[in-house]
Amino acid sequence: MKILEVLHKETILTDLKSTDKKGVLEELVLPVAKMTGIDHEKLVRILMERERLGSTGIDGGIGIPHGKLKELDSLIVGFGLSKKGVNFESMDGRPTHIFFLLFTPENSTGLHLKLLARISRFLKNEDFKEKLRNISSVDDVISIIEEDDEDF
Repeated sequence: MKILEVLHKETILTDLKSTDKKGVLEELVLPVAKMTGIDHEKLVRILMERERLGSTGIDGGIGIPHGKLKELDSLIVGFGLSKKGVNFESMDGRPTHIFFLLFTPENSTGLHLKLLARISRFLKNEDFKEKLRNISSVDDVISIIEEDDEDF
């Protein structure tokens, strides 16, 4: 499976407006809630519960908020870019700009971990991150990911 098989155009947000963690999560889950019919507040609550275990803001301006849902039949990935950056309580204390949102079915731990690992590997590439920071459209995001998208 490739990332673009689970990342839908509707879940790509190229200009996040929120300035704090909860606000970003609320923005990121809006299209997921619309797509799945799952309550927006429930999705935010699941992500916030995960954040209480430890921030999903990793270093280098990256955030990978994620959660599991029993109501899901398949993976859903979202993308968001904050041009200003957000305090996402990342490990390096720097603002977070690039977000990959993951929701996986509750019983798919292996797939969940593989997807997290795949996205993490993607984001270790400085050129890849730089391209994502400079996108101007949803199509830009798709073409950048498409260049390196491999099965996970």
